[in-house]
Amino acid sequence: MKTSIKTIGILTSGGDAPGLNAAIRAICISAKENYGAKVIGFKNGYRGLVENNFVKMSEFDMEALRSMGGTVLGTSREKPFKATEKNPVTGKMPVDSIKETFKKNKLDALICLGGNGTNSTASLLAKEGLPVIGLPKTIDNDVFGTDVTFGFDSAIELAAEGICQIRTTAKSMNRAMVVEIMGHKVGWLGLYAGAAAGADIILLPEIPYDIKVIAKHVKELRAKGRDYIIIAASEGALSAEEAKLGKKAFKKARASMTESVSYRIAREIEEVTGMETRTSVLGYTQRGVDPNAKDIILSTQFGAAAVEFAARKEFGVLIAMKDNKIVGYPLSEVEGKVKPIPMDDPVLKSQRALGVCFGD
Repeated sequence: MKTSIKTIGILTSGGDAPGLNAAIRAICISAKENYGAKVIGFKNGYRGLVENNFVKMSEFDMEALRSMGGTVLGTSREKPFKATEKNPVTGKMPVDSIKETFKKNKLDALICLGGNGTNSTASLLAKEGLPVIGLPKTIDNDVFGTDVTFGFDSAIELAAEGICQIRTTAKSMNRAMVVEIMGHKVGWLGLYAGAAAGADIILLPEIPYDIKVIAKHVKELRAKGRDYIIIAASEGALSAEEAKLGKKAFKKARASMTESVSYRIAREIEEVTGMETRTSVLGYTQRGVDPNAKDIILSTQFGAAAVEFAARKEFGVLIAMKDNKIVGYPLSEVEGKVKPIPMDDPVLKSQRALGVCFGD
């Protein structure tokens, strides 16, 4: 395909996730081999774009990137459209600086690799008339408009393995163990990791829990001879009482907590059931793992597709997977949204059929 695309910019923004470097590699190789285009990488997310801080991607060993975790470009949670002051480096408002960066580098396209916040910013840049394309990266799998995000599958494996290892201690000590899984607003990772590891109880942001229901399930399992219990809890899990609060009241209540919700859940279980209960937070280990084969393949598909869309000058889209096909989903429809677990999700339904308790 003939194209006038000569220079492509890329950046990684938001939390790191497995598969970022594989996607970067795919973009660079596809751009060079198929279109003779060069790629420059902006460092530390949108901050690098604002400050015109970039590196020539030809300097990197492409083969080494394929299976490497993290991001060689660095990342940040910079939100240029929310800035109220001029950038100290450029002396200008961030969005104005970004437009100058495009002109200085003669960027024909910018590919933004990230989650909800990243792609919301990408959408706003597209509305400013800039040639932008988004890629769906997050271990949370909550980017609206795509069936799956890269980084999710690798994080499932790590989280499930962590739960399985904690099961050994739970068995040995005859304890209930609450394992906290990442996921503030949605529980995809908690659900899938909990299902893969055979958790007895799975608590998700989408399903407010009743501690009495959880306690009843624990007592029933113990009556059947089980002397240990495994609870997989998303960090955004909330009680039925909390679910009734307004947005501001809920934020205030959470801000006053000195520990994450899993510690509260553990105390509640111990108080109501009398069973010794402990908490284990898997934390950032879920982000830092190297990508597995599935995520390498997925991120490579997304990266290569992003270059094809750029070559056709199809901008303002998220490179998404819908029904096993890669499509361009409008960034304007992705902006400001998250993708919660639907109550008819097959994994959720299968776990309920197996008797797993969701606290409701």
